[in-house]
Amino acid sequence: MTNSNSENTTVQVVIVHGDKKLTFNFDYVFGPETQQRDVYDISVRNMVDKFLEGFNVTILAYGQTSSGKTYTMGTSDSVSSIQESRGIIPRALHTLFSYISSAQFKSRKITMKVSFIEIYNEDLNDLLIDTDDDENKPQLLIREDSKGNIIWSGLQEIKVNSVEEVMGHLARGSLNRQVGATDMNSQSSRSHAIFSVTLCQQKQISTNGISSPTPHSRPSTPSTPTKLGSPPPRRLSKILDDGEWVTVTSKFNFVDLAGSERLKRTAVSGDRAKEGISINSGLLALGNVISALGDPSKARNTTHIPYRDSKLTRLLQDSLGGNAQTLMIACVSPAEYNISETINTLKYANRARNIKNSAIVNQEEAEILLLLILMVMVEDLLLLLV
Repeated sequence: MTNSNSENTTVQVVIVHGDKKLTFNFDYVFGPETQQRDVYDISVRNMVDKFLEGFNVTILAYGQTSSGKTYTMGTSDSVSSIQESRGIIPRALHTLFSYISSAQFKSRKITMKVSFIEIYNEDLNDLLIDTDDDENKPQLLIREDSKGNIIWSGLQEIKVNSVEEVMGHLARGSLNRQVGATDMNSQSSRSHAIFSVTLCQQKQISTNGISSPTPHSRPSTPSTPTKLGSPPPRRLSKILDDGEWVTVTSKFNFVDLAGSERLKRTAVSGDRAKEGISINSGLLALGNVISALGDPSKARNTTHIPYRDSKLTRLLQDSLGGNAQTLMIACVSPAEYNISETINTLKYANRARNIKNSAIVNQEEAEILLLLILMVMVEDLLLLLV
């Protein structure tokens, strides 16, 4: 398991394959006896904290077909799923809503929306639209705004107010996802899918300045008073009483990738073979992006990053080397006959560990208000000097 922003102790994995000794470095390693709860508590829970602070977060599961990606992510879980076997998504949602319902969030205006997008044969599908009428489905496009942020244009976002609502949309979208049987997996995902939760927090500015939206951060440093022990001047109080708010918007992407597969081993033909080729093409493009970003011998600003080689890498552009904290979960099979696929997965995950993201808190400050406050403070400080 690899975290793009991790500062944890490195765990080394050594594999002897033939006459070769291969060494890989990761942030966490979990064996087959590890429970779902342990994976979440050790590696994922802190990502939920970052999400609440206003950071974009992405968790993606990568690995060969039938290696446990969908199970680990919990993409196919429902409200009635057994608690012990729940994956990352339902556990993260329960943590998220427990924070939001706490007293620390009562003074904030909270809006949460979900979306579910599928990449199938390089076509983008909205999994939360149930209609089979392809002609009337909205066209989904990938755009880039003036700041370089990737926008998923045309994708439906549904407002939610509870864990049950979110899980209902997750279950409904999963039923619309493309699956099929192969020799290696009777319920093989034939597409890549991204389930996203967008959180908008609005918090009122106080006379002590803007405090952080997170329940875990240190209190903000109070602004300098105009006069020791005196209330803020009337014009400043009036500005603050107007109900100005700071908005923090963050996005949590849960990425369930279709598994890499060898056509000879899956024994597929026709549409299944076409799907397999498309899946492998997207994963190859993802691997190329990871390799370009994770090569320590190349300067970032001089290396071409092939984001545009596939819809998958374009959608994940912000998550790979951009404005997000990203966790990559490499799922591998314990079976010796899968050793080639296992080594390939570990190589990509090892390279991903070298990627340096540039995550920031996505805060929209009331800039005019802050300017007015600073102007008032400067005026009063000048008066004190007279």
